[in-house]
Amino acid sequence: MQQKILFITLMLAGTLSSSLMPLPLGALSMLTEQSKLAIDGIGPIRVGMTVAEAEKSAQVQLIEKGGRATNNCFHLWPKTGPQNLAFMVISNRDDNRIVRSTDRIARVDIFKGSRISTLKGAKIGDTEARIKALYPAQIKVTPHHYTGYQGGHYLTFMPKDSADKDFRLIFETLNGRVTQFRAGKLPEVEFVEGCA
Repeated sequence: MQQKILFITLMLAGTLSSSLMPLPLGALSMLTEQSKLAIDGIGPIRVGMTVAEAEKSAQVQLIEKGGRATNNCFHLWPKTGPQNLAFMVISNRDDNRIVRSTDRIARVDIFKGSRISTLKGAKIGDTEARIKALYPAQIKVTPHHYTGYQGGHYLTFMPKDSADKDFRLIFETLNGRVTQFRAGKLPEVEFVEGCA
């Protein structure tokens, strides 16, 4: 009888421990549509990483899509997805050439059509009221540079934590709904026209 109980106990312990084992590191670090946007990056990619570090961390190749770098700034897109997501990259050189080992991620942009959400669950199509409810007493509302005359706004998340003081999360809205959003470091996260 004791052997039966010992056997059952060992079987249960083995089953339980295998079900509680974490996913392989690679499964946790891939960039997918389920990745969440934080104030300082998305999924495994953090603002401040070099392009090479970001590619390795997220197991994705970042590529240019038309357009050339300007003002030592350019955008890279995941080659195989998720779609409607771009990374603003800043270079410290004047030749407008990408150097993956030194150029660094400054911000993450989420565009219309994306299913990506923030850590709190904010996403494209949300109402301004929902954004304010998700981030109570931390949203600064200002007129949108181009659509302000139509009621468009920037809803800027102002972090309370001093460790995040140089970061922002900005939602762009029109007709009371989020059309796109971004996160990253100052001043790049506040650039109105991408790299300008």
